Amino acid sequence: MGFYNKVKWVLGILMIFILIIATNLIDRNNFVRIKDSLEAIYKDRLIAKDLIFKISKSVQEKELAAAKLDSTFFLGRNKQVNSDIETAITSFEGTKLTTKEAKVFNDFKNNLAVLTKLEDSKPFKKSSYNSNILSVKENLYELSEIQMNEGKRQMSISKRAIDSIELFTQLEIYVLIFLAVVVQIIVIYKPRER
Repeated sequence: MGFYNKVKWVLGILMIFILIIATNLIDRNNFVRIKDSLEAIYKDRLIAKDLIFKISKSVQEKELAAAKLDSTFFLGRNKQVNSDIETAITSFEGTKLTTKEAKVFNDFKNNLAVLTKLEDSKPFKKSSYNSNILSVKENLYELSEIQMNEGKRQMSISKRAIDSIELFTQLEIYVLIFLAVVVQIIVIYKPRER
C-alpha cells in the first residue's frame, strides 16, 4: 500500500473519529441538561408541592379550630401544628426558588407570623384571624401554581434536549453514511498512471 493510500485511509478514519467525538460531546451536554431538569423537577417542584400540601393541611386545621372557637386546640395542639409548619418552611427554603416564588414565600411567612401573633392575642379576634387565614391560603395557592408552572418549564427544557439528541443522532447517521461512501470512493478510486 502506497503512501498516498495510507494518507487516504488515515484521513477517512480520522474524519469518522472526529465526527463521533463531536456528536458524543453534544449528546453528553444534552443528557446533563435532561438530568439537571429532572432533578429540579423532583427536588425543587415535587418536594415543594408536597411541603405546600402539608402546610395547607395544618393551616386548614387552624382554620377549623378558629371556626369552632376551640380553645383546647390553641392551648395544646397548636404548638405542634406550628412546629410542623416551621419544619416544612425550613425544608421549603432549601429548594431553589424563583424570584416570584421567593416574593410570594416571603409574603406567606409574614402573613403566617401575623397569624401566630393573632393566636396569642387576648381577646381572640376571630374576624382578623379569618382574614389573615385567607391571606395565608392565597399565598399557598400561589406557591402551588408556581410549582406547576416551573415543573412545566423544566419539562419543556428536557423535551428540547431530547429533541436535540434525536436530531443530532439522525444527522450523525446521515453524515456517517456519507463519510462511508466518501471513504469507499477514496479507497476504490485509483488515479490513472501516466
